[in-house]
Amino acid sequence: MPTLTMKNLTFAYPGQAPLFDHVSLTLDTNWRLGLLGRNGRGKTTLLKLLLGQLKAQGTITAPVAFEYYPHPVADPDQLTLFALQATSPAEQWEIERELAQLNCEPTILWQPFATLSGGEQTKALLALAFADPRRFVLLDEPTNHLDAPTRAVVANYLRHKKQGYIVTSHDRRFLDQVIDHVLAIEATQLTLQQGNATNYRQQKARRDQTNAAQNQRLKKEIVSLHQAAEQRRHWAQQAERKKERASHGDKGFLGAKAARAMKRSQSLVKRLNDQAAQRQGLLANLETSAPLTMAWQAGHHATVLTARHLTLALPTHSLGPLDFTLKRGEQLIITGPNGCGKTSLLRSLQHAIDHHAPTTTLQFTPELKLATLPQQVHFAHQSLREYAKEHQLDYPALLNFLFKLGMARDEFTHATDELSFGQQRRLALATCLLTPANLYFLDEPFNYLDLINQDQILALLKQVRPTMLIVEHDPALIAQLGAPTLPLNN
Repeated sequence: MPTLTMKNLTFAYPGQAPLFDHVSLTLDTNWRLGLLGRNGRGKTTLLKLLLGQLKAQGTITAPVAFEYYPHPVADPDQLTLFALQATSPAEQWEIERELAQLNCEPTILWQPFATLSGGEQTKALLALAFADPRRFVLLDEPTNHLDAPTRAVVANYLRHKKQGYIVTSHDRRFLDQVIDHVLAIEATQLTLQQGNATNYRQQKARRDQTNAAQNQRLKKEIVSLHQAAEQRRHWAQQAERKKERASHGDKGFLGAKAARAMKRSQSLVKRLNDQAAQRQGLLANLETSAPLTMAWQAGHHATVLTARHLTLALPTHSLGPLDFTLKRGEQLIITGPNGCGKTSLLRSLQHAIDHHAPTTTLQFTPELKLATLPQQVHFAHQSLREYAKEHQLDYPALLNFLFKLGMARDEFTHATDELSFGQQRRLALATCLLTPANLYFLDEPFNYLDLINQDQILALLKQVRPTMLIVEHDPALIAQLGAPTLPLNN
């Protein structure tokens, strides 16, 4: 049983609190591990530590070589085979073998990587990662931007792999299908548990419930101890004042008595405060979430957007004709396979709205204010304060929103391009939802968000019910949103 061992692993970025603090753990390299944890808590950092891209205190001992997904492709205009081989050494036949298991034609190897659909790019990079069966693969968010059928193919592919791996994903259903152990980041420690993601969440919910009850009891005890200490101090002060009011002849006797009482009182107060401090240290650090708000402006028009026989010419096919109406306070979910034109449709609608250019096939309310969340956002090197000013956002409101999403206050000092993918997604989402608008376009809003954030966004959208077009692949999230769908086909 080859094992991966971490011993006294400690790591912190300069000027920040430790992400990992004296972690010691042994993992079987045949396990299929799901790496769980909130955004910004160190999932990608742990993968980089395993790959040797970051240095930490302590030791990591691995009997196998690691392979990472997704490898960045340096030249996406190259033919896919050469682009992959330039990234990581693999034989053509090895890549073709893995593509066959992913139900993908090997002919994609002879197309430029940039021309492949998102699903095809994912399959190509997965084939590269698993080309050498001796390697232990580290999979970082393999389901992002994938439609439901492609996710099912990838899940089936991973289930039949004989080698072990670590996978991070915020897709609950996908994780349940592909893992047999959970490695969870909780506070600055790693916890290991057998089972799938649902097993872990159920056990953690029970553990959190027990800890919450214990916290409530401890907080009551802390209040009682502080009250008792305050009462003792009050009695001691009364004794001292009584001595001061006594006659000259009684002061000696009362002074000695008061001194003894004061000493006993101070000793008891110290014991009570020590007991309160001990109970304070026993309080469990529970993950909590706060409700979110957004800047939706309902407007006065009952009908916001109408498409009648709308068509869109794409490089590979034509989209439409499409017919739909979006009324004030309604949501519409755009679904369909990768490459069918969902994002292109949103971009086309945004272009028409931004340029105030309605057509015979697309009508919308005059002076319509639109806020968008693109599928991918690129950040410049600037502070959050500079970012808020550029996007005309209230800076304290932005920080408050990010804090509610779980971003630590010490991360507010980071430049926007230095944040993790998950933190950048939070920032992009906050920017969209804090922008006053009558209509919102959200392109895969749940990508890179942890499960707590997903629940926060779902609760917000169901409570506010803003006028909105959403692109989403995850059937579970679509069901929870509870809005009508607009299916697109290639």
